Amino acid sequence: MPELRSGVRRGRDPTVDQRRKTRGRGAKKSEPLVGNYIRTRAAVAKEAAKADAAEIGAKTRPVRPRTRLASRNRAKAPVIVISERDGESGREQFKEVSEKGEGGDRIANPVEEVRAESRRKEMMGDDSGGLSANKAGGQEEEGSTAPFPERVQVGGSPVYKIERKLGKGGFGQVFVGRRVSGGNERTTGPGAMEVALKFEHRSSKGCNYGPPYEWQVYNTLGGSHGVPRVHYKGRQGDYYVMVMDMLGPSLWDTWNSSGQAMSSEMVACIAVESISILEKMHSRGYVHGDVKPENFLLGQPSTPQEKKLFLVDLGLATRWRDSASGQHVEYDQRPDVFRGTVRYASVHAHLGRTASRRDDLESLAYTLIFLHRGRLPWQGYQGDNKSFLVCKKKMATSPEMLCCFCPPPFKQFLEIVVNMKFDEEPNYSKLISLFEGLIGPNPAIRPINTDGAQKIIYQVGQKRGRLTIEEEDDGQPRKKVRLGVPATQWISVYNARMPMKQRYHYNVADARLAQHVERGNDDGLMISCVASCSNLWALIMDAGTGFSSQVYELSPYFLHKEWIMEQWEKNYYISSIAGATNGSSLVVMSKGTQYTQQSYKVSDSFPFKWINKKWREGFHVTSMATAGSRWGIVMSRNAGFSDQVVELDFLYPSEGIHRRWDSGYRITSTAATWDQAALILSVPKRKPGDETQETLRTSQFPSTHVKEKWAKNLYLASLCYGRTVS
Repeated sequence: MPELRSGVRRGRDPTVDQRRKTRGRGAKKSEPLVGNYIRTRAAVAKEAAKADAAEIGAKTRPVRPRTRLASRNRAKAPVIVISERDGESGREQFKEVSEKGEGGDRIANPVEEVRAESRRKEMMGDDSGGLSANKAGGQEEEGSTAPFPERVQVGGSPVYKIERKLGKGGFGQVFVGRRVSGGNERTTGPGAMEVALKFEHRSSKGCNYGPPYEWQVYNTLGGSHGVPRVHYKGRQGDYYVMVMDMLGPSLWDTWNSSGQAMSSEMVACIAVESISILEKMHSRGYVHGDVKPENFLLGQPSTPQEKKLFLVDLGLATRWRDSASGQHVEYDQRPDVFRGTVRYASVHAHLGRTASRRDDLESLAYTLIFLHRGRLPWQGYQGDNKSFLVCKKKMATSPEMLCCFCPPPFKQFLEIVVNMKFDEEPNYSKLISLFEGLIGPNPAIRPINTDGAQKIIYQVGQKRGRLTIEEEDDGQPRKKVRLGVPATQWISVYNARMPMKQRYHYNVADARLAQHVERGNDDGLMISCVASCSNLWALIMDAGTGFSSQVYELSPYFLHKEWIMEQWEKNYYISSIAGATNGSSLVVMSKGTQYTQQSYKVSDSFPFKWINKKWREGFHVTSMATAGSRWGIVMSRNAGFSDQVVELDFLYPSEGIHRRWDSGYRITSTAATWDQAALILSVPKRKPGDETQETLRTSQFPSTHVKEKWAKNLYLASLCYGRTVS
């Protein structure tokens, strides 16, 4: 086995594969010394970037106007606040153009553009593991030019001389520290001659509020089963420093040095011991958040700990259990937040859901399959939407397909963990028992020490471990959370209302639309909801809208900006929208709404960051639609909601919907592409007398079901056609 680990921290440089090709003893060199300090490659790179930026700045220096008149004319140039390019529009922006005549038409700084592009390329991730941390985390340490001290003494520790670099992570870098004087021959403990020194710069993201967050986690977990102990910690100069035991190679190093292949027994031993380490960590209220081969390390070679497995890098660990109340943390979803490593992250992590114990186990499943097969189907994706593509592929790859070249326990393990509920307690002994048949009977000759796993089985007993895969502990059939066949269906939402007249039309061609609308208007009905399927329209009209007047437009463009602005000037507001696969749209605008201001955005991906920004400004989502893969979101002020959340999924977010319902939210908007379904759930300021809400997913338009719902005073409130699960 290799003597030293490398690349064992999250957030490694995205071009990992190129570096991995040169791994090995011959490729490792000590960092160059500058005076009494170590000059890092990050410092050299920053100097080169400054030189490049200066050269670019010289070539792109803006031309100043030669006269005051030219300067004034330049200031009066027309400003376009609303652009087709970013797809955002709004009544408030239109008024800024017509009344103020000023805004943000400015030329971007070309130097900053080059730097931003460079950062984007660095952040794209690699073919090996993708991003670690919350996307930008890995760049914090690279930007630091503060030199590392040649010697370190913190928190009452001995003096250590810094030697070779072991690796770097999203927030820190790790070096070998050799004790200058004293010490003993032991390889571990505070008196060891060699230790691992983890440096984190005081300005890094993890140190915004003082010492690194990771210190707090190690205070709780350090020294427990499978987690290395921190002997000393403190600050020296610009760096926070942790002194830890030196460990050996990572599982990635071991896999790579073994010809990128591991035996079934080796991976099975890793599985049972990893589960035992996670069980101990979870029992103390934490989830790791970045389980992957690079974060599992063996003990130092040729020592009694060389077969012992450790889990390191706790910078992304979070609490699944509230430390004060002891209760499970609340469920939430923020689609703009990703934490972990793209290749191994759980689907829930990709979708921005609150981390829980199931996520560590799903990441472990991908780790085990990678170590056994040598590759995962979603490797190789690049670009800005890498996480989107990887998540989509993960959800589309069945356990049977993913584990087709693995022994049966791998598939059984994956099926269990991907179907766990958010707050479900894992049955660790059952998970461990799955792999026992692949492991030799003599623990002394196993490639990995499995003492921790054996303790769990003995403590819990074999009875729980022998439960069949498809049953709960009480013997009842287990309800699957995620497994299912992706399908394209109608999603319909029904609300309890006082008895009223409602009418629906579907498969309506463009030429027939006006006829249905006019007939409904004559009967006192107005459009409450529109949708599209196969370039044909679905139309819901009822007598309970409260609108006083209504206009609509069929347009070959997805949300025709000029027409919408024209109606805004007449005090109409968007009340419903639909988009067709061919890019056309149907926009309905009404008078008599409670809205006081409105804005919309068209985007090639679900624009959660924009939605979140608008939430902070007092807007709420009031309509959604898709046209092909494009999203159109309408947000309004004074929408009548006190809170609002998003549920976004590549299948159908059934668990999330039920959790939101339990918290008082109700679905108020739906939309779906061929890849994703999104539901907006809101808390109304004025609670309805009957809060009953039901949803249906049907392959055909739910005409029969609608009539059945009417009989129970449940009326269609929202409708879309797109990605679900059957």
